[in-house]
Amino acid sequence: MKIFVDADACPVKDEVLRVADRHDLVVHMVANSWMRLDDHPLIKRVIVSEGPDAADDWIVENVTQGDIVITADIPLASRVLKKGAAALSGTGKPFTDDNIGMALAMRDLNAELRDSGTIRGGGPAFSAKDRSRFLNELENMVQRLKRG
Repeated sequence: MKIFVDADACPVKDEVLRVADRHDLVVHMVANSWMRLDDHPLIKRVIVSEGPDAADDWIVENVTQGDIVITADIPLASRVLKKGAAALSGTGKPFTDDNIGMALAMRDLNAELRDSGTIRGGGPAFSAKDRSRFLNELENMVQRLKRG
């Protein structure tokens, strides 16, 4: 089991490392540019070429069944679920086969409403409660996947 982080705008890198360290899991931090990260033997920095989906494509090419992907990118979550990997948002919401269709539909609807000017901005600000929920859910997800 490995953890892949869509790291460009990920607010929970430290929490990922805490869980990975506890379970001795390699973490691939994937981004389009250099990231300031602690030197840690479990962290693998992956810098991909510029481009809208370069990080997503690298993750999809390298993820395997039983791995975990941390991302806020719903289309990426959908792609990794199809490969048998687990997907978790930075707010601790797991993406599953049961909820990914609705998540994609809501993403598209919100984009359309923003484009038309009906709504403005994005979702709520990231909170301490989100961080706590993420840490708890990632720990639970790792334990479930280890049990098989």
